[in-house]
Amino acid sequence: MFFLLCYGILGTYIALHYRIIFDSRIPWDAYFSFDNKAIVMTGGSFERHPLAYYFFNWVREFSLFVSGGKMYATFRLTLAWLSNIAVSLCIVQIFKYLKNIIRLPLMIALFLVLFFGIFSTSIILSFTPENFTYTLLLLCIYNYYAAVKLRKEEKIPGSALTLAGITIGGLTITNLAKVFIPVLFEKDIFRSWKKFGNAVFRVGLTTACFVFLYLLRIDFKYENIFSKTNQQYEKFSNVESIPDWDMMLSYFFGGSILFPSFMTTDKHNMKGFNFKGLLMEPYSSVFCYTFIIVLLALILWSYLKNFKNKLVQIIAVSFMFDIVIHCIMRFGLHTSYIYAGHFIFVYPLLLGWLFYAYRSQPKILSFLIVTVVILFSFLLANNLFRMSDFFQFLDTYYQ
Repeated sequence: MFFLLCYGILGTYIALHYRIIFDSRIPWDAYFSFDNKAIVMTGGSFERHPLAYYFFNWVREFSLFVSGGKMYATFRLTLAWLSNIAVSLCIVQIFKYLKNIIRLPLMIALFLVLFFGIFSTSIILSFTPENFTYTLLLLCIYNYYAAVKLRKEEKIPGSALTLAGITIGGLTITNLAKVFIPVLFEKDIFRSWKKFGNAVFRVGLTTACFVFLYLLRIDFKYENIFSKTNQQYEKFSNVESIPDWDMMLSYFFGGSILFPSFMTTDKHNMKGFNFKGLLMEPYSSVFCYTFIIVLLALILWSYLKNFKNKLVQIIAVSFMFDIVIHCIMRFGLHTSYIYAGHFIFVYPLLLGWLFYAYRSQPKILSFLIVTVVILFSFLLANNLFRMSDFFQFLDTYYQ
């Protein structure tokens, strides 16, 4: 309820006073490279978001029903509140993981979700109708569900695996692999041929259902997948704007949590309408780089300390998957902050496991608490300041 209220006030104000959430003339890139209009109307490109078309048909039709068939303020407000609900429910899943799986004290769990709640990704997605918004929710639900099953030493049922594969992979195809990661950590899966065979069957069933629905979506014209995928990779992986290490720190790791400064760009919709876009710049302050490096050090510390914990390994392998795609393969690295909905939940969970690892060592625990409180304070001050810049952009170009 707290986050519904906070995000709701923000999203409601933006929806009622500005047209940036949805403007039928602006299909993409109004702010931070999000494709609001294109996503709401079509679900996005089929090669990256194969089944999002069906999901956003429901989102669009429901929003039109509420707005009386008009795509103005009420339509934008409905889209914003659906995003608000999705991000708020995501935070509930993170809290449940911290409290029920890691079993942290209530105050530490609440503090970590509050910390997560002021990440730049959480703030922006709370009013943004995008695939990443709903992918974030689904990944958090699935990670919690899988953790419950593994803690009880139970296997993930084929029905649940298939549902997760279709919904999570359907919204963004690269996340399909993340659905299978918890299966690798089921008890004795590599020691029993029966359990291994059952796991192969469940993974095969999920893959078959997903592939069938994917091909059905494109009328079985599978050759389009390869040509479009190659085009997208070439388009989004060959940008040479700033050094890779800076893009990794400022955009992939940093921009998804701590807002940098912004820059405006000139855009057009290829139909004669010109508009302004907003992008993130690389960090220009040593304090911002320090913040990200310290946070990454805590995350790495948590991973090493809990190396033998299979639940931590699941989170880490999932995160590594995104690191490979965006940092090593360089796909979309220059705007990698928009993909944070695929991995940003990793931070509060790994911080939670770090607190858990030192629960019986008061001195180290106190050090961790003080460190995260300092990070929280800087994050809150910085992101509030940068949101004022965002509103200045809205006042100038999107009233």
